[in-house]
Amino acid sequence: MSLELKEIEENALRLSPHDRAQLAEYLIHRLDEEEDPDAERLWIEEAEHRYREYKKGKVKGRLADLVFKEARSKLK
Repeated sequence: MSLELKEIEENALRLSPHDRAQLAEYLIHRLDEEEDPDAERLWIEEAEHRYREYKKGKVKGRLADLVFKEARSKLK
């Protein structure tokens, strides 16, 4: 970690919890703005492709409850 970054971190930790939360939210939103400009278009294309495959019967759907249950068990 650079000295400048360490100093910023120390200053941020001196903020109130509310101000730290606001800073964190601001920084996270700034990261989202730096995403690949094609990412949304590519995800839409992928979703449309998956839906076409589902409609053609090439893939089967799964109940969301079961998918989330399986994911939770893998994260434990």
